[in-house]
Order: sequence, then structure tokens, then C-alpha cells
Amino acid sequence: MRLICLALLFGSGQVLAQACVVHSHGQRLDVKVCQENINIPAKLFSDGFCQPNLPGQKVEVEYVEQCPSGSFGVCGNAQVANMPYRQNIHYYGVASDAAYLKPFCESQSQGQWQTP
Repeated sequence: MRLICLALLFGSGQVLAQACVVHSHGQRLDVKVCQENINIPAKLFSDGFCQPNLPGQKVEVEYVEQCPSGSFGVCGNAQVANMPYRQNIHYYGVASDAAYLKPFCESQSQGQWQTP
């Protein structure tokens, strides 16, 4: 019986992603981030955190096992506002945005800014 359960679990074809790449485009906006889950419940992470509501923007979401390389900065161990949850947020695109993102990461999110 145990072997059957394991076979069903691993043979289902579904892999629980631990990260999601969110790419949003607007008229003068093109933002790409990857959110890497640390301790957010899996369903809340995939159905909530990885599904931003950004009116007027086209949003593409891709679930991945780990964030891709090429980011200009990472806010490590960032705390979600007013919640006990943490995640690593990888930023891609305009590296000069780090001037604004680093202070926000360290003060508001209580994270550690890392430059890959």
C-alpha cells in the first residue's frame, strides 16, 4: 500500500514549484522579479503571492524550481508586511533600480540586500 501511495505521489506529474517569475508590462513599465518561497504555505504562495493584481498591465507568471541567474540584486529573507512569512526576491532589468530597492529591502522588508 505504501508503494502505491508513493507511486501516485511522485508519478502525478505535478511538481510543486518553490519559486515564480513574475513579468509585468505596462505602457512605460517593464518589471521582472522572481519570488523564492522560504516559509509561505505552498497554496498561498502559488495562488496569492505569484498572482499579482496589476490593473492595466500584462502579467506573465512562470513557476520554477529556483530563480534564474542574471538578477542585479536579491532581497534575501524579506519579510512580507504584517505577516510572519519570508521570501527571497530576485530583481532583473534596470540595475540602477537597486538605489531604491536596497533601502526598501533593508528597512521595510527587514531583508539582506545581496548583489550576485
